[in-house]
Amino acid sequence: MEFTDKAPAPNKIKNPEKKTLELYQESRLAQEQLSTLLKFLPDPVFAFTPDNKVDYINPAFERVFGWTLKEVKGKNINFIPHHLIPQAKKGMKQLFENLTVHDFETQRYTKDGRILDILINGAIMYDDQNQPAGQVLILRDMTVEKRMAKSNKIMFRISKALHQYQQLGDLIPLINREIQDLISVEGAFILLADESTDELYFFSAQYRNRESEKKFKKIRFSASKGVSGRVYKTGTPLLIPDASQCSFFLRRVDDETDLTTRGILSVPIKLKDRTIGVVSVVNKNHGDFDTTDIELLSIVTASIALPIENTRIHEELRLSYEELKTLNRAKDRVINHLAHEIKTPVSVLGASMKLLSKKLTALGLENPSLEKIFNRGQRNLNRILDIQYEVEDLLRKKNFKAHNLLNKLFEACKDELSVLVENETDNPDIVTRVHDAIESIFGPKKIHSRSLLLDEYLTKKIEELRPEFNHRHCLLNTKIAKGVTVYIPPEILDTLITGILRNAIEYTPDRGKIDIVLNAAKNCAELIVTDHGIGFTREKLHLVFENYFTPPTSLEYSTKRAYDFNAGGRGFDLLRIKLFSEQYHFQIRINSDRCPVIPTDEDICPGDINLCSACKTPNDCFNSGRTAIHIKFLSPPPNQTPLRIL
Repeated sequence: MEFTDKAPAPNKIKNPEKKTLELYQESRLAQEQLSTLLKFLPDPVFAFTPDNKVDYINPAFERVFGWTLKEVKGKNINFIPHHLIPQAKKGMKQLFENLTVHDFETQRYTKDGRILDILINGAIMYDDQNQPAGQVLILRDMTVEKRMAKSNKIMFRISKALHQYQQLGDLIPLINREIQDLISVEGAFILLADESTDELYFFSAQYRNRESEKKFKKIRFSASKGVSGRVYKTGTPLLIPDASQCSFFLRRVDDETDLTTRGILSVPIKLKDRTIGVVSVVNKNHGDFDTTDIELLSIVTASIALPIENTRIHEELRLSYEELKTLNRAKDRVINHLAHEIKTPVSVLGASMKLLSKKLTALGLENPSLEKIFNRGQRNLNRILDIQYEVEDLLRKKNFKAHNLLNKLFEACKDELSVLVENETDNPDIVTRVHDAIESIFGPKKIHSRSLLLDEYLTKKIEELRPEFNHRHCLLNTKIAKGVTVYIPPEILDTLITGILRNAIEYTPDRGKIDIVLNAAKNCAELIVTDHGIGFTREKLHLVFENYFTPPTSLEYSTKRAYDFNAGGRGFDLLRIKLFSEQYHFQIRINSDRCPVIPTDEDICPGDINLCSACKTPNDCFNSGRTAIHIKFLSPPPNQTPLRIL
């Protein structure tokens, strides 16, 4: 471009009318371009005059907020929430001071009463004289983005907290507070279903204060009533903008609490196969509930349904466990009391039977049939006493009340008894024998572990017991390593060996065999007793160490003597040994295969291989059922001299 100080020649001046037309066309083109831009701009644009009257809104504004330009042209739109009016004034002041405003976060109402999260950018407009002619604002709707971001934060906090709470009462209030914050409501409630009564109850009520919450927790109502009941039954979210216009709204809740429900939103808590409860929120703080609130609340309930159910199951198990412990303690007290009460009369009865037998003999009234009756009675009295001792071992505690009482009586009458005995009999040891009997039957027994030579003990014990099972035609194969030492109380070892051998023999038919193997390992001794008998069923094997498994029937073992096939015992032996293993540091395990000829507990073994139609030879039985009991003993402490069995 050239600059000159000469005036232009007249013939070189352009036509002023043509210049005006060009400027007009350019201006019109610019307006059309601006109009097109505003028409398709995705964000709402709002232009207004200095006195806040609407001058222009674009189609996006109409779509987002609901008003049309025709409705608001030259008018003031009252869409600022009342609680945000001070903030709006502050923003306007900032606009006039800085001539622009950037990323101003606020909220605005829509025509239908919804409240939106808005991000405002704007500037001052000027006229031809460079004077402020109004403002133009771009309002970006951030509602979904902000709520989803808030939802993600809340879900993150909930997910972090889930593993920290094992009790439902701690977990649900935390979730309820997060829901109240997420939706911004006056009250948030989690109602769970009581399937046994088909009722809903307020498990958690986040409303005002604790006193208010207590009122809700007293309320239960039918699962088919109210808004929550309908949501629970249908499994579909339900939004009630005006509770006063809802025909099935349950007004009882408002009547019994300090709640005044205006709007309510309820969403089901659903698992894969059923609904377990409802989340209800009432009275949105700003605006009305909308579909976004339904989506957000549904996301939360979908995420918390399984943790709530798992926590509820955990709590039910915990309560059941506490109840079981209480019942178990009561059971122990009852059994201990009964065992104590049985021992005294049974001991007296047994002594009386012996005395009666002696009297009958002294009178010359001996009779084989009477002797048989006395023996049977004495055998069963001994069984009762054995049960009492076993029960005491199972409970691992004894009641020595009778011992203390009898000792006091004995000491108080000792001198009188001595004089009486000396006058009536020539045996002065009777008083001492009475005291020894009291100690033996009722007194505490001191048990101490010792180092024992197990190979010598085992050999001697088998020979001691042999007369008791000699009437059984069972083969005992022994393979006993020499010099095997164990560290255990002799009384416990006696119970252990006797119980295992007795079980093996009683569950082995005649002509059967039992293998007894003692191995000496580097750090332990292992005793394996294997009977090739009927074996345990899987169900009974599972119960061996969990509870006492039932022997055949009381009639059978009352008519049989110890070590008879299927005599039954009391069923306590193995459980008793298991308890001893925990106290005296040895290990016990059982392997068992049930005889396939008698696969269930209802099937009966004839008790003799020769009488079994499925066995052609004894090996047929040996290769069918079996039970092997493995016991590992810890090595004895160093510098312990093993006790030899003489």
